[in-house]
Amino acid sequence: MKIQIKNAKEFSFISDNSKDCSKDCAFLITQSSQKYLEDAKEKGFKYFLTPQDLKKYLDLDLKVVGITGTNGKTTTAAMIYSILLDMGYKVGLLGTRGFFINEEQRREKGLTTPSLLEIYTAIHEAKSEGCEYFVMEVSSHSIVQERIFGIDFALRILTNITSDHLDYHKTLQNYRDVKNSFFANALDLKLVNKDEENARYALQNCITYSIENPATLSVKAYSLKNGITAQISYGKEEALLDLNLFGKHNLYNALAAVAAVKILENAPLEEISKHLENFGGVLGRMQIVNQKPLIIVDFAHTHDGMEQIFQSFAYQKIAVVFGAGGDRDRSKRPKMGFVAAKYANKIYITSDNPRSEEPQSIIDEILLGIPQELKEKKEIFIEVDRREAIKKAILDLKEDEVLLVLGKGDEHYQILKEETLHFDDVEEIQKVLENLK
Repeated sequence: MKIQIKNAKEFSFISDNSKDCSKDCAFLITQSSQKYLEDAKEKGFKYFLTPQDLKKYLDLDLKVVGITGTNGKTTTAAMIYSILLDMGYKVGLLGTRGFFINEEQRREKGLTTPSLLEIYTAIHEAKSEGCEYFVMEVSSHSIVQERIFGIDFALRILTNITSDHLDYHKTLQNYRDVKNSFFANALDLKLVNKDEENARYALQNCITYSIENPATLSVKAYSLKNGITAQISYGKEEALLDLNLFGKHNLYNALAAVAAVKILENAPLEEISKHLENFGGVLGRMQIVNQKPLIIVDFAHTHDGMEQIFQSFAYQKIAVVFGAGGDRDRSKRPKMGFVAAKYANKIYITSDNPRSEEPQSIIDEILLGIPQELKEKKEIFIEVDRREAIKKAILDLKEDEVLLVLGKGDEHYQILKEETLHFDDVEEIQKVLENLK
């Protein structure tokens, strides 16, 4: 990435790409670009910067909120962003869905956490437009690769730690250690899900939220029927949460968002909760595509993420369409099969983004997780073509069933071998429903 700056005498641009050499461009040395340093010198770069140097040229003086966790980062970030905007603040948001400033999208969706230079540039852009807050998702990859190096976080938030990206981190313990490293500094202000048993963090400057355990922000009573209703308390303050969202996992997301704004602004708990009621959800996250019969699209692509969705509909008959991504953590595939068979009556196993792998091989690994006794009790369908799997699931759907189409959320593509094809679960569902009319 190459950016233009205006307050340096020696150069006018900064780049982390050794191919961007020009007499007025400085090369940024990061963990990722370090291996191209010699190439940058050979290409003719004369000026070299470290991430610490960027603070001389970019204005990063605003409150940055970083959210990490296996699940819930996108929704929690969007909730905090929504509350702060409703309260009249100017806010930037960076994550899986892209980069936004005050409800205007500035960049398309990409990596959960982009390159260091892109993050710093986004913070600078938000500051230059008067933003007081910058809310961002923090992936485990970005922590390891130091893409958030040097950023001063006003608040660090942990949603949960389960299992994901073992193709990269190799072991579950490595993955947990990486997530927890974000909360190791005693001086940092932290907000942690106290119900997460895998969380390890410095106790100093730590505030907690919980449904099941005593915490700074806790739930006195709640209902998940036809949405979320919860009586919550923070110290001596109490408030009612009434949200048009599904599932216990979204109650956790809501608690994290409410607690974050309470910590940052110390506004009345009731006021914060009322602002959250205006939050309409995130595309591809428990997105209701059709009401009767009920059809929902969600990004859940791990066994624990799927289980959270299934538990949201524990009192309904469930049909599910899902697959698993190719060239990614293979250990989660049988676990996904098992959890689907545990909760769903009808199971349609199909392709996600197979990438270089054979779709049927991925499906076979998912099937390995389903015990024989469950295979005999459940209706299990194998359809490699995701479009056809969705169509069959809708045609088979009864009015007393809910159909969950999981794994891709608001993605608009499918990766098959070397091709990236347009594919949208919501569009496919709507096409079938339109034809049925």
